[in-house]
Amino acid sequence: MDENGSVDVIAQDDVAKVDETTAVEAPAADAVGSDDASGARAADSDEGISDESDLDESDSDEGDSDESDSDESDPDGSGEVAADGAPAAAPRSGLRRLEEEGEVAADYLEELLDIVDLDGDIDIDVENGRASVAIVAEGALERDLKRLVGGRGEVLEALQELTRLAVQARTGERSRLMLDIAGFRAARRRALEDVAARACQEVKRTSEPMRLDPMSAFERKVVHDAVAEAGLRSESEGEEPGRRVVILPA
Repeated sequence: MDENGSVDVIAQDDVAKVDETTAVEAPAADAVGSDDASGARAADSDEGISDESDLDESDSDEGDSDESDSDESDPDGSGEVAADGAPAAAPRSGLRRLEEEGEVAADYLEELLDIVDLDGDIDIDVENGRASVAIVAEGALERDLKRLVGGRGEVLEALQELTRLAVQARTGERSRLMLDIAGFRAARRRALEDVAARACQEVKRTSEPMRLDPMSAFERKVVHDAVAEAGLRSESEGEEPGRRVVILPA
């Protein structure tokens, strides 16, 4: 903790950035249109990459809910009801839609790995109401994959946004898919939870607010969750890229 009361985020191993020989480009023109690609962004915004703002709406809530809620008159959530009150069609279930997002994303990422000449396995899952895709490898292959992460995850954030745009281009629906590469997000989450735990102990001891270092939306969401679990309150302040979490006494 520095003289201003901030808790430094635990440093990470420097990771080599993508060099000119492995520059990442969209795998296919029909996967992501030029207008869509121009909308890719590297930071804020879930929990998007990026569009992590849906993780970070006021930063303290759970973000966008999956648009699959339905009532008794529209059990499939399609919004279309026949004259007799029955659903007009049987659309994809929320789970099936998320699984399809993962499959589309996996196809896109496999093509990207071919372009940059890297090897890795792609795991698909559904977590917390959104599709989750991870590129994993072991040993030297994992070190090579870290080229797609960047020093602080900035390359990963950009790739997640491109992947979301590719999914949207294929499905016609906005995606909140989460992408992890070489275990970066999992390791970062553990480190941030440790930072938040130490900060919460200090706030409880002093009963004074504590401002943490600036973080991405993904990082702030992790801290907000950890603070809530510790029984304290937190909020975000400032503007990107200097937006940070403030932990408040109970």
